[in-house]
Amino acid sequence: MEAAALDCPDSLSGKRYFPESLDSSDGEGGVACEDLELNPFDGLPYSSRYYKLLKEREALPIWKEKYSFMENLLQNQIVIISGDAKCGKSSQVPQWCAEYCLSIHYQHGGVVCTQAHRQTAVQLALRVADEMDVNIGHEVGYVIPFENCCTSETILRYCTDDMLQREMMSNPFLGSYGAVILDDVHERTIATDVLLGLLKDVLLARPELKLVIHACPLLVSRLRAYYGSVPVVEVRKQRPVQVVHLSGAQEEALETVLRLVFEIHRSGEKGDIAVFLACDQDIEKAYEMVCQEGSNFSPDLGELVVVPLYPKEKCAPFKPNDESERRGHGCQRRVVLTASSGECLIWSDTVKFVIDVGVERRKVYSPRIRASSLLTQPISRSQAESRKQILGSSSSGKLFCLYSEEFASKDMQPLQPAEMQEANLTSMVLFLKRVDIAGLGHCDFMNRPEPESLMQALEDLDYLAALDNDGNLSEFGIIMSEFPLDPQLSKSILASCEFDCVDEMLTIAAMVTAPNCFSHLPRGAEETALTCWKMFLHPEGDHFTLINIYKAYQDTTLNSTSEHCVERWCHDYFLNWAALRMADVIRAELLEIIRRIELPYAEPAFGSRENALNIKKALLSGYFMQIARDVDGSGNYLMLTHRQVAQLHPLSTYSITKRRPEWVLFHKFSVSDNNYIRISSETSPELFMQLAPQYYFSNLPPSESKDILQQAAHPPAPASSLKEQRVCETGPETTEHRCALQ
Repeated sequence: MEAAALDCPDSLSGKRYFPESLDSSDGEGGVACEDLELNPFDGLPYSSRYYKLLKEREALPIWKEKYSFMENLLQNQIVIISGDAKCGKSSQVPQWCAEYCLSIHYQHGGVVCTQAHRQTAVQLALRVADEMDVNIGHEVGYVIPFENCCTSETILRYCTDDMLQREMMSNPFLGSYGAVILDDVHERTIATDVLLGLLKDVLLARPELKLVIHACPLLVSRLRAYYGSVPVVEVRKQRPVQVVHLSGAQEEALETVLRLVFEIHRSGEKGDIAVFLACDQDIEKAYEMVCQEGSNFSPDLGELVVVPLYPKEKCAPFKPNDESERRGHGCQRRVVLTASSGECLIWSDTVKFVIDVGVERRKVYSPRIRASSLLTQPISRSQAESRKQILGSSSSGKLFCLYSEEFASKDMQPLQPAEMQEANLTSMVLFLKRVDIAGLGHCDFMNRPEPESLMQALEDLDYLAALDNDGNLSEFGIIMSEFPLDPQLSKSILASCEFDCVDEMLTIAAMVTAPNCFSHLPRGAEETALTCWKMFLHPEGDHFTLINIYKAYQDTTLNSTSEHCVERWCHDYFLNWAALRMADVIRAELLEIIRRIELPYAEPAFGSRENALNIKKALLSGYFMQIARDVDGSGNYLMLTHRQVAQLHPLSTYSITKRRPEWVLFHKFSVSDNNYIRISSETSPELFMQLAPQYYFSNLPPSESKDILQQAAHPPAPASSLKEQRVCETGPETTEHRCALQ
């Protein structure tokens, strides 16, 4: 059944989904068979759950703006929606756009809605499929890195912003969509900013395409200046939240956080607690301290459960307590420790207390040294507001700010910095070079990236042989762009085809792309964990150790009767089961890409000396810009490209085995308190000079390390060789000597 035309007010109100006989339904909420209304998206009768959820949807603040939004959508190509978190815009607006596309019989395509966080995309797709009374993965689906839950028939898909960006490589004008929704624009990710710029050109080429932008109120004026005078639909949800500012508490943030957590728990007030800290290290410290002190509380107060949410982990969304979790004399209270934007907490209605330290540790990339620095900075006012909005709608919600109102007004910027101005842009430039083939190379960014960052990105792509002499993508660069990886890692995979170690290189790529495979250790478990991890160590380095871990995980999976056994094995060896499962998925997709573009794939030969050398050659082909040398024999590694000194990470193979190679190739390095090199393997000057581009070597700054490399490229002839050369020229003294030389 086709939907009624959307220019009819009745159809815009949403009431068309209610059968007239609903009020006369039986006590069980059923509807007489002759009055069943069919779902226009799948042609099946609506279930009773659909009507129950529809009542909940109508109670959302966004619902009052449906008519206004649909009118603006019909009359304009771009619509901006400004609203608070939990107002319903992320779940309802995509459904209304699907109704619009249905009304014109999908002649321009379906609907896609981007999210900055993968877990949010999944949860929204599940929720919306339930509300629309259709099947997840069919009419409604999601696409996130290394997971596609859609079909060619999918009407509404949620995806991460980077996945829509990648889709533009093969579908540059997004011809399969009639409406594009950019959500979480205030997060200012690189992918979202690129989409904002490219869609300007796409909208000109496709006047029928609709663009909807979800933004926080502080960003609306910037967007209107960027896109021109476009309509704005404002949604407000006022919450009676009590805000308490604690001046001077930032100096002793952890102690203040602990005091507040324990005071709230002793008070007996119901509700979970969300704590926003500055970094992962603070999460670990707070976790240990709350667990230690929390065990001393009276059982009458209920169980205090600490939930650490690390930003880089693919964590499940925070779920509220249910009745099955209520034990003993009190209910379970959760203390959620996080340093992220809190996207996992948006789905919870049980959080009644938020503690915000007001600062965060941001990773800021420096193109001059080709490394990131970890800087502690105040959060933005938009971030502070979003943390406030996590609180439930009850009047008991309390926000404790460990900073003064003066600090908020003077030290906090209105908006958080655009990631484009703080990150390595090599991947972005590779993508823009790729879409330039389709005529979309010009991108009008809302915030222009620094020229130095763009030049460094172009220089790196040139070193990696991704560009031709004219500055366009080379054939090599086009193949590199097919992989959803860092360009250096893509180059290593392509090099592995030449060195017959593709199987091993895919495993390394999957393991370094997935979250950390080592579990966060509870206090007192360090020695036991190290004993377990030693069985995986490989003398050639950390990249090889990762292969050992993955192979052990694979063997355990093949020999186990259930996933529970594999999870138990991971727990026993202090390994992150979710990370290893993710690595398995990533590796499968990379292998599919290898086969799709018909790259050579050699049989695995892990364990042989020749294979180990080939893996190092493949790694060095991509990571020759990340080489360090132990300059004093005591573990102080000096970067080849700049004067930063670093140490091997304590969990590195070499740190555990107490062996320090002179030269290492490393995967990660950040300028911070520790200055650790992460994921490193031994290399040699000879191998470097064999595989690094000559013009890269010539551009290195003068140093002792460069002199050593130069000597490796042109070693002086040994004295014995000179003597042999003279013997050959003057003739041997005896026939025996002559035979020996031959």
